[in-house]
Amino acid sequence: MIKHQSLGQKAKNASGQETKRTPRTWKIPLVRVEESVFTIDRAVLRQNCEYFRALFRSGMKDSQLNDFHLQGGLKARGFLIAMAVSRSERPAIRDPDEIVEAAECAAFLQVDVLVQHLIDLLDTNNCIAAVYGLWRLFHSAAVFIRDAYSDVQDALEAVPAELICYVESFSPALFVALGTHSPSMKILQDCYRMVFYLDEKPDASTSMAGVAVVENRLYIVGGVRGVSKETVDLSFCYDTESNTWSVFNGSQQSMYNFTLVGHDGHLYAIRGEFDKRIMSSVEVCDHAPRSVAAAASAVARCRIFVCFWKPPDTTDIYEYALKNYEWTLVTTIVKPQSYGHCMVAHGDNLYVMRNGPYDDFLRCLMRYNITMGQWTAMPGHYVNSRGALFTAMVRGNSAFTVNRNLTLEYVICGDKWKPRRQMTGFPKSGSLWTCLLKTA
Repeated sequence: MIKHQSLGQKAKNASGQETKRTPRTWKIPLVRVEESVFTIDRAVLRQNCEYFRALFRSGMKDSQLNDFHLQGGLKARGFLIAMAVSRSERPAIRDPDEIVEAAECAAFLQVDVLVQHLIDLLDTNNCIAAVYGLWRLFHSAAVFIRDAYSDVQDALEAVPAELICYVESFSPALFVALGTHSPSMKILQDCYRMVFYLDEKPDASTSMAGVAVVENRLYIVGGVRGVSKETVDLSFCYDTESNTWSVFNGSQQSMYNFTLVGHDGHLYAIRGEFDKRIMSSVEVCDHAPRSVAAAASAVARCRIFVCFWKPPDTTDIYEYALKNYEWTLVTTIVKPQSYGHCMVAHGDNLYVMRNGPYDDFLRCLMRYNITMGQWTAMPGHYVNSRGALFTAMVRGNSAFTVNRNLTLEYVICGDKWKPRRQMTGFPKSGSLWTCLLKTA
């Protein structure tokens, strides 16, 4: 029986003494797909493609080759996209056929980073093509279609009935609003501030707390109670499937008036205040570039962005990198008497709602494209008294805003938001948080 020995492993010579084998120097392999030939670093193939990783570890004769011919119906364009994503690039894919070709490559070579990239690129233009891809992409596309059902209804005519049934088996995300709640004296029995579905024994509070949704669970972390702003150490989680609340220990440091971001199964607490001092750290990971409280934030293309205000006229938008836990300044807005107080993401665009002086007050909406690195002024008037742009959530191609009087739904059309419909408001006092949840 022949035993394969890994490179650099110690071996024994004839006298029984150990000798270290010199690692073999590899040439950069050639990968042939259709009529195209690619030169790809072996380390890139090993790190990102389970197909090549298993091949290189197998010790088989084919693993020693420097010329690989991939067949099985793979397309060169799909492989090119896979390698770009493997090098941490973020290629835009606008052709639905490219989605299919990239998905086929991701399935054949088992490239997880490409699967996630395709999921992140889902929009109303490519989601129908994505349902014909691999399972994770198919499932994510079905969930996306359910949320954007009215926007893609015409295109669904080309989808097989069994796929439509699968899409309709999901519940669409609901727009949820939470008002401020802080247990107070008995003489201040304010029914609008009571959270009836929480267990009142631990003295729950959502006043100045962090609120976020992760994997369809609603999390309420930190906050204060009463006029003295006593910090709340317990945190709460609402599970939509079981319709139950649970209590858990939240952040290591008591805090309030901070930004809570939910992304990729984790919660990121970007510090606010404690004991009347403004904090400047991210829970467990790293320090923020400057002190901040209640900062506007959004997740676009699996990337976290946060607005930091530099008084009196400057708003800096930073990206928080999850791989190395570092902050990077992305762009800066300089407007008189202005700061970004709300931010949402749609595709590769960040929409920043900011205030302004005089007639410009609370009616400014600007767009920043993270791919092109360009700002665009949004035409139209988004007045806070009607549009409630202190808070907004995006579902499919729709942006929902709410205040006490009404809820407005806008259709996001790139260079502007078009009003779609007007609904009842949320007549609760105090601050307001919004999120999206799916019912069980």
